[in-house]
Amino acid sequence: MVPKDLLYTSEHEWVKVENSVATVGITNHAQNALGDIVFVDLPDVDKEFAKGDEAIALESAKAAASIYAPVTGKITEVNNDLDDDPALVNNDCYAGGWMFKISINDEADLAGLMDAGTYEDFLKSQD
Repeated sequence: MVPKDLLYTSEHEWVKVENSVATVGITNHAQNALGDIVFVDLPDVDKEFAKGDEAIALESAKAAASIYAPVTGKITEVNNDLDDDPALVNNDCYAGGWMFKISINDEADLAGLMDAGTYEDFLKSQD
């Protein structure tokens, strides 16, 4: 089951919106598929991304993966705890394993994201 209060991308990122800032991480589905996360290359604070730009490179025991900016904006904060403990992504992907916060330049970017029910249907269609 996926948290109901978040939005989701088709690349299995979750987005929590508060005061025009999006907190971003990967879903339980994504972290399960990747396996043990061993490295997270966090973006620099104040770096700007367009929606869809690669924001993070992840490495796991199984593969490398990219995490994309779900909205256009500027990085306002990163989860530096992941530098020392990238396994937080596996252990607590919806809370302690968040990756970055990005200001939302245009709220219209959120229209392309899925709510929890739509994301659950999307996951079922991927099986």
